[in-house]
Amino acid sequence: MKVLVTGVKGQLGYDVCRRLTERGIEHHGIDIDDLDITDADAVRDYVRAYAPDVIMHNAAYTAVDRAESEPETCRRVNALGTGYLAQAAAAAGAKIVYISTDYVFDGEKAGAYLPEDAPCPVSVYGSTKEEGERLVRAATPKHFIVRISWVFGVHGNNFVKTMLRLSETHDTLNVVCDQVGSPTYTSDLAALLVDMIGTERYGTYHATNAGVCSWYEFACEIFRLAGRSVKVDPVTTEEYLRMAPQQARRPKNSVMDQEKLTANGFARLPDWKDALQRYLAELR
Repeated sequence: MKVLVTGVKGQLGYDVCRRLTERGIEHHGIDIDDLDITDADAVRDYVRAYAPDVIMHNAAYTAVDRAESEPETCRRVNALGTGYLAQAAAAAGAKIVYISTDYVFDGEKAGAYLPEDAPCPVSVYGSTKEEGERLVRAATPKHFIVRISWVFGVHGNNFVKTMLRLSETHDTLNVVCDQVGSPTYTSDLAALLVDMIGTERYGTYHATNAGVCSWYEFACEIFRLAGRSVKVDPVTTEEYLRMAPQQARRPKNSVMDQEKLTANGFARLPDWKDALQRYLAELR
């Protein structure tokens, strides 16, 4: 099996390549310096030359707030670039894994979102990721669309690293308490994705670490496990936006049901607190 991995400089792409290496699977990691995925001809030629059996598409425009003022740039990467990769995968007879997001939902549902729930994005970022999903489905039936949320990994920036950095200069922090979801450790997710590509159990999945928390609860656990003495004050989204305005709207409920993983024979990811503890140990 040969796997082409996009976004290798990002958190997930980095860990996917680590997992592929551990399992002895041939792969090639690329990033924006290697291939402009918004160039349809370049994508077609690159995929044709490498002839992968699988494309693991992790690359994305993820500057959620900036996307509101750069909608076309965001769309070219998240939607059109994804479509070009899916078309190239189809031409090569390859499978494609597309990493999507909780932002395809508006966050207004009372319970956990199912993979079959109709998307209703409320931001440019979410809209472009949802369009990417549609282009993947239209291009090839040999796809895995995997929605994730609240990502943290050793290679790159994330909420955990931000909290640890702020704790070095702040005794008190305000953290949003009315947005809930499930953190996703990229090392755990990468192992699942490598399991997936060895199968033909195609479809749309939700994959995060188990358990649910608010950003406030997440921050408290980060400081507890890291042994940092920081007072964390819970604030509502409305209160936080008055202090630090954001351009893009965040879903208040990012909880996603993962029963489909179990139903298709895939192991669910461990509890987020366990994942966080292992992650902090890895950072040390």
